[in-house]
Amino acid sequence: MTNVEVVSARWVDQPVVVVRENSAGRVYDLEERTARFGEAVIDFAKTIPVTPVTTRLISQLVAAATSVGANYVEADDAVSRKEFLKNIGTCRKEARETKHFLRMIACAVPDASERARTIWTEAKELHLIFSKIWRTKA
Repeated sequence: MTNVEVVSARWVDQPVVVVRENSAGRVYDLEERTARFGEAVIDFAKTIPVTPVTTRLISQLVAAATSVGANYVEADDAVSRKEFLKNIGTCRKEARETKHFLRMIACAVPDASERARTIWTEAKELHLIFSKIWRTKA
């Protein structure tokens, strides 16, 4: 049974439409979650004033955050356990790196710290999720 559900995502201002195959149990769509996370970071990066200090931080933040989803898609399509673990490990590292650059941006642009904190919380949750998957499968 396919179920269409509108859920709210705290890191974006728009509701998220999720199509779930089984309405009996709660299904987590990490591909959609990581894509929304990357989009939220891109939107956030557009609001950061460009200065000599923030230029590099912005590019590093966007690269790390969008890499989480890209590596999850690669892991999902892995043809071996070794490849899966490598890509999930990269998701883990990129989520942690995203947290680091959000912290640096909050330091460089104090006005952005509240929004950075919200996104940082989602990066932390993703890091914990990927760490658990990696430990379970290793």
